[in-house]
Amino acid sequence: MPANLIRLIAEEVAPFDGRLATAWRMALVCSLTALVFMVWQLPLVAIACYLVLFVMKPDPAETTLMALGICVLVSLVVGLLVVLVRLSIDIPMWRLVIIAAGSFLFLFLGAASKLGPAGSILALVIAFVMTLLGSVPVGELATRALLYAWLMALIPMGLILVCTAVFGRSVPRLLKKLLAQRLRVAARVQAGRRPMQSAWFLLRQGNTTAESYLRFIKLFHLVSGRDWQRLKDTATRSYAALLTTVAPAAIPVPDDRASLPDPPAGFFHADALSNPVYQRFALKTTLAALIAYITYTALGWQDIHTAMVTCYVAALGSTGETVHKLVLRIVGCLVGAAMGIFSILVFMPHMTSIGSLMVLVFAGAFVASWVACGSERSAYAGVQIGLAFLMTVLQGFGPDVQVSVALDRVIGILLGNLVMYLVFTRIWPVSVSQTVQAGLNTILDELAWFADHAVLRASGTVSNDMVVAFRVCTPDQAAQRLAALDGLREQLERSGFEPRSFRTDHTQIAFLRSGIEQAEQWCVQMAQGMTGPDLARMKAGLQSMRVVLNGGERALGSKSAGSV
Repeated sequence: MPANLIRLIAEEVAPFDGRLATAWRMALVCSLTALVFMVWQLPLVAIACYLVLFVMKPDPAETTLMALGICVLVSLVVGLLVVLVRLSIDIPMWRLVIIAAGSFLFLFLGAASKLGPAGSILALVIAFVMTLLGSVPVGELATRALLYAWLMALIPMGLILVCTAVFGRSVPRLLKKLLAQRLRVAARVQAGRRPMQSAWFLLRQGNTTAESYLRFIKLFHLVSGRDWQRLKDTATRSYAALLTTVAPAAIPVPDDRASLPDPPAGFFHADALSNPVYQRFALKTTLAALIAYITYTALGWQDIHTAMVTCYVAALGSTGETVHKLVLRIVGCLVGAAMGIFSILVFMPHMTSIGSLMVLVFAGAFVASWVACGSERSAYAGVQIGLAFLMTVLQGFGPDVQVSVALDRVIGILLGNLVMYLVFTRIWPVSVSQTVQAGLNTILDELAWFADHAVLRASGTVSNDMVVAFRVCTPDQAAQRLAALDGLREQLERSGFEPRSFRTDHTQIAFLRSGIEQAEQWCVQMAQGMTGPDLARMKAGLQSMRVVLNGGERALGSKSAGSV
């Protein structure tokens, strides 16, 4: 194994603050979920445990809010399915239509709106329920299948909420720790005891985590209103301290307490209906899922149904991101399957109770959770390790030693990966560069919006002799854009996973990296304060970069928009 790969793996699995605490809580919820499903003899236990690995994050506030949201959304969708089941229970063609329509709708909403990853979960629930109707054509059994699908989501979400409330880390304490870290890093960088990159690392994280903590604290009234406002002000000022660390203001700027307006935004993205990328993403993922479903149905091989599940959980916007996720999924699948088969051969013959099985589930889920708590470069491999492991060891309602079922489910995962690769690289392939260009254009448009409104707010015009500095945006608004820019930088790292037939050349990648860095500098300057001449130069630079980006995007689109 190359030394660089060994070093990368060591970095990805290295411990950090909160990793152990999150991993054992995720493993605990997985084992409790398996216990409930075993005792009550409910099916779909492995997928229920997968939802635990998918939803639980090191951030307890984000985890809780997402679990609550999924409970509400899945309940609404299952209510809709009650009506749809009556229409399709005896007509296989209607089932395909409902799978296709429901899948497209929720995948599109997940890609084109703030619904996000929850859209894929809802599409998976609809598709899975409809596929179950083929094996339960009786009305009463179909109703029970709906109940199972509902419980498949609600039981793990409920256990997540309970365990997070009982064993989770204190959110107010986590927020205070984060704010203290910002101030400590800012002081040490200014004193020359830490490199400037330490401040940039925290800046690029944005305020998302702090805002999540603040929302959680306010929602559940964990502190008084006065203390909450004090924490909110400290979050803004600690971020402003980091901004001052990386770019000290040359001219003092008054502490403007006004809430500067944000660019208008709604539930849907601004280009939700005009940009065909969202519809194409939903169509490609739906097509892959239908191909997988029709394949294992035609073969009469129900145990490889994991092929369809793979299509929903591995799909991402660009081809590079999707292939990167498929690689992680294959690696995680092989590792998880090896763990599961080893457990079946070595440990299962000695297990006689559900309790002993729960210990095994906890151990395997802990390994998967440890990896899943890592960075975006490797986190999904941990989720897949858990899914493959759980699908091999949780076959019935107790310890089971059937290796053939485990192998079938692994084959299904590999089949789903193959279908996804072929669909996403042959039909409307979207390069990472196209995705990053679109994201960078959006951020540049927002910066231009701030600049235009700053001119109107200051004096109506920009004068060359204007030397009074003023904020173009708040530190919180800058934080949101800096975090988005860092996400674009991370996406560029996926370009190496694209097929060579439409991979962007190094010149374009380098240009996008420099554009992201320039936009970061503008964000910092806007939050620190700018004079009239500074603002005029920035507006000219924004216009120039957008012209180059749009021209490059058209050229790139003509190069890589291949069809079937």
